[in-house]
Amino acid sequence: MDAGRIELRLRIRPGDAIAMGPGKADLLEAIDAHGSISAAARAIGMSYRRAWLLVEEMNACFAAPLVETRPGAGAQLGDTTRVVLAAYRKAEAAAKEAAMRELAMVGAMLKAE
Repeated sequence: MDAGRIELRLRIRPGDAIAMGPGKADLLEAIDAHGSISAAARAIGMSYRRAWLLVEEMNACFAAPLVETRPGAGAQLGDTTRVVLAAYRKAEAAAKEAAMRELAMVGAMLKAE
């Protein structure tokens, strides 16, 4: 089955909020790489406002902030962020692998494009 035909969006939800999802994971990785929310947002094609709202939502969902900001010093990942991010990416990969296995026969039933 063509792996491009399987799209999973794994989300961690404590109640109605989304604590972690693919866009938030991408944003965290960009913040780590660029050292600021605004630079991270630019790098992944997201508005600064949207990025800031996602950071606020993530920080509100976890006991310790995933992103720490300091005026004039940019942003950095909190102490637990790498653990959360690694666990999320591992679960995301495992879910995709399992879905590909389970849906292989379904792929053979699809019409060719």
